[in-house]
Amino acid sequence: MFFIVGHALGLWNINLSSVLHAYGYGATVIDNVWSTSAIAAIISPLIVGALADQRYSSERVLRWLGLGAATFLCLLFYGIQERWHWSVIILLAQVHALWSVPSFGLATSLVISRLADAKSQFGPIRAWATLGWMLAGPVVSFVLVSDERVVSGFAAAVVWLIAIGFTFTLKHMPPPEQKHQRTWRDILGLDAWSLLRHPDHRVVFIGAALFNIPLAAFYPHTVLHLKELGVEHSTALMSLAQIMEAIGLLALSWLLTRARLKWLFLGGIAAGFVRYLLYACGTVPTLCIGIAIHGVCFTLFYMTAQIYLEHRIPAAMRSRAQALLSLMMSGIGNFIGYQGCGWWRHACEHQGVMDWHTYWQGLAGVIALIFVWFAFSYKGRQHRV
Repeated sequence: MFFIVGHALGLWNINLSSVLHAYGYGATVIDNVWSTSAIAAIISPLIVGALADQRYSSERVLRWLGLGAATFLCLLFYGIQERWHWSVIILLAQVHALWSVPSFGLATSLVISRLADAKSQFGPIRAWATLGWMLAGPVVSFVLVSDERVVSGFAAAVVWLIAIGFTFTLKHMPPPEQKHQRTWRDILGLDAWSLLRHPDHRVVFIGAALFNIPLAAFYPHTVLHLKELGVEHSTALMSLAQIMEAIGLLALSWLLTRARLKWLFLGGIAAGFVRYLLYACGTVPTLCIGIAIHGVCFTLFYMTAQIYLEHRIPAAMRSRAQALLSLMMSGIGNFIGYQGCGWWRHACEHQGVMDWHTYWQGLAGVIALIFVWFAFSYKGRQHRV
């Protein structure tokens, strides 16, 4: 399940900026198309999480999401191919995102609920999603030969249909808290916000949002920087991040038994800081090392956050907790990140020449501030968990 969903998302995500640029859409449109996923992450994950917690089984909800994602992904990439007006492209991207964005958080909740020991089993199983995403890069660059063509979007829609078929092979598990009479608060998943009353929960959720602001520059702008440096097949090169992510996930269960969660969180933030300092050097080798470090950064912070929710949140709230994490990370964090990093990129461009050194150094400075805040704010349990 993880492999198929990760592959479906990777096939169109990695080269989206290149495709839009190749079909004549400018930087502002690219930034706004990426922002649609952030807006969707603010709207849909809590509603989907509440459905999976209270009304329908996770696999049934995932089927609906996959069908909607496949349908509107086809429309979006067909519109790009036909060079429809930029406003229509942004609208289609937004509708697609409402279906696509909650899918991975729900898939995570679906998988975790079927594990006997999530702390030791989740890392190696979650690595299959990374392998699916990682395989997408070489498939786009070398099999579909579509770094700048829309065929990758249509291929992703086909993989979504495969994911829908696979859900029928999963053992049915009813929602943990069935509610047939639900209030608007239940329907909108608003009770998930009550988790922020706990000081450590609050730091993890807010930290995910803050950390994702500078990290939002990774996929939209790394590819553009590589192209300026004359790198071909940049989509395949981005798979370096997933290689290191897979290695990190395989080592995650070992790390969880030997280090406090706080040090794993801080290690992820520190990796993000080092990655952007390497980017600021502005050479192909340092960018390649930085891309590889992204996998470590992602695993140590975000996968640790998902394990944290599994251990510290009551079972009846876990789908909504994962949804709230998605909202804070992919919604609030990404929206501010895509818009803010887009503004910062324009500010670092002078007479058509991009000052990538200043751009990446500025983002590294933001991550340094987040590191200091998280280190002093998160307390954690006194024993290892």
